[in-house]
Amino acid sequence: MSPHVRSICVYCGSRNGVVPPYAAAARALGALIAAEGWRLVYGAGDVGLMGEVARAAQTAGAETFGVIPAHLIRREAARTDPSRLVVTETMHERKKVMFMNADAIVVLPGGAGTLDEFFEVLTWRQLGLHLKPVVLLDVAGYWQPLLGLIDHIIAQGFAEPSLRGFVTAVPDVPALAAQLRAAFVRREAAAT
Repeated sequence: MSPHVRSICVYCGSRNGVVPPYAAAARALGALIAAEGWRLVYGAGDVGLMGEVARAAQTAGAETFGVIPAHLIRREAARTDPSRLVVTETMHERKKVMFMNADAIVVLPGGAGTLDEFFEVLTWRQLGLHLKPVVLLDVAGYWQPLLGLIDHIIAQGFAEPSLRGFVTAVPDVPALAAQLRAAFVRREAAAT
């Protein structure tokens, strides 16, 4: 692998959800990012799954790059003290900064904000604006309804079948690790 430190942008809920495996997966993802020597790019909050990922990554020694809009600082309390913190004016700017500083996108369970982030990077991929891996961490089958919706969109003629290939779903953190490692190797091979 090249000396370039890989940065993983994580989109996820600012709540923990009702199923304990969501938080466990978030902590495992943070530990994985540190173990691989990758950098976490995240929403800079210390709440919900976002806080779980960040604390686990930082505890294990990972560099973290937090991006938070000014209006959320009080609400999401960036107490995790990222290695680097960027404060933006808007949510749109936050998404752009996170995306531009990442080599891959991982999506944990989350709500409307997580879906907004996911669909934006998926749309950009569909339009050919990037080739970054977009991976759903399908903890306890959380993303199955979303994958069904994407298949329905394709079946109803609102997207090409290639849309489904722009996102990968994995059931757990070990499968995610293998997926990201393989994607980075493919990217490096294509660049040489």
